[in-house]
Amino acid sequence: MSTTPDNAVRAYVADHRGTFLDDLADWLRIPSVSADPERAGDVRRSAEWLAAKLTDTGFPTAEIWETEGDGLPAVFAEWPSGDPAAPTVLVYGHHDVQPAAREDGWHTDPFEPQTVDGRLYARGAADDKGQVFFHTLGVRAHLAATGRTAPAVNLKLLIEGEEESGSPNFPALVRTRADRLACDAVIVSDTGMWAADTPTVCTGMRGLTDCQVDLFGPDQDIHSGSFGGAVPNPATEAARLAAALHDDDRRVAIPGFYDGVIELTDRERELFAELPFDEAAWLRTAHSHAALGEAGSTTLERIWARPTAEVNGISGGYQGPGGKTIVPAAAQLKLSFRLVAGQDAAAVQKSVREWVAARLPAGIRHEITFWGATRPCLTPLDHPALRSVVRAMERAFGKTIRFTREGGSGPAADLQDILDVPVLFLGISVPSDGWHAPNEKVELDLLMKGVETAAHLWGDLAENWRPGTA
Repeated sequence: MSTTPDNAVRAYVADHRGTFLDDLADWLRIPSVSADPERAGDVRRSAEWLAAKLTDTGFPTAEIWETEGDGLPAVFAEWPSGDPAAPTVLVYGHHDVQPAAREDGWHTDPFEPQTVDGRLYARGAADDKGQVFFHTLGVRAHLAATGRTAPAVNLKLLIEGEEESGSPNFPALVRTRADRLACDAVIVSDTGMWAADTPTVCTGMRGLTDCQVDLFGPDQDIHSGSFGGAVPNPATEAARLAAALHDDDRRVAIPGFYDGVIELTDRERELFAELPFDEAAWLRTAHSHAALGEAGSTTLERIWARPTAEVNGISGGYQGPGGKTIVPAAAQLKLSFRLVAGQDAAAVQKSVREWVAARLPAGIRHEITFWGATRPCLTPLDHPALRSVVRAMERAFGKTIRFTREGGSGPAADLQDILDVPVLFLGISVPSDGWHAPNEKVELDLLMKGVETAAHLWGDLAENWRPGTA
């Protein structure tokens, strides 16, 4: 029987906590900033450090995978269970980090980890090195507590090095290496929980597609007294497009935009409503003064489970001091669209192009540039692998696990689509951890709960799920 005893896991984790945190601190000292070309060597050094540590952990295979062109390396590791019927699980995370400098507002050097009051401060502590690294101690605790010499599942890891730069080479890497990455489910450990006292599992992330609309009118700026009111004004048309994005109920007014949307079930609405949501506190976090959005949906439903259209920027014409009475030659509109399960990014892009073209008058030429797309992903609430994640977290936290979604987007959908498997989320970070901000940190007790969850998860999956049952 592979189910992992709770006391044995907890004792092993406690005994090895110090060494684990020392190792994590060593990794955090490597400034693996993927967005900075001068840090490319550090990103490679981070990959090499992780591959060596995974070998030390016991993974018989730990490799550095190159990406296309001058892309930055990923790390792949594999540890077969020896049981031909066992599920194969792929853990995804990333080892690159956001830029950080003391002058950004950090209390200490962002790449010299500091532990204060049970919190570890460093860039990458939560996003995402800490959450990747808890799997190393988790699998060792699983083995020690069960007496196994290999995990109860076929365990694979893919830790990329470009997530903080938009994962430009990730889809191609997954397609090229799909045979090595073949699995029955993906566990993404690059997410968070509602709060330290309200442990949660994320069940979905929205997708994203964004674009720039360039509008051109007169061949040059012209006098608004001589010509205004008699020729089309691209800045006016940009404003008209922005104003027409939504109807009076704040629904996106682009024809076909909602095609395929998977609506929330009554049960999902109930689960969202169970969360201790304080809208006033949320507004303070959002630095905003009122909630507003699609009629008929709550704030949580709007940011997690409804598609959106946002004006990210609008510009055109004279921007200097005082007035300048012109009809400008050009204007620009930047738009982004968050997508939910069931929407197809290519279809949304087509709808946007047709909508823009249909609304512009003669005399306005336009160009639309889309910058790619991230697909949404959603874990079915009744999937047996999700139930295993929930049970493993309940054993680690000793509390009922509730459910959230993420309003943002990430590369998880590439794994879902290319490998054709469900994606599940296992993260222990909390909102106060400050991802991408100065003084990023991770709560050490929660990090250890992540270790315990991973230790319990592999046995639970092997006991309660066989591929093909869902």
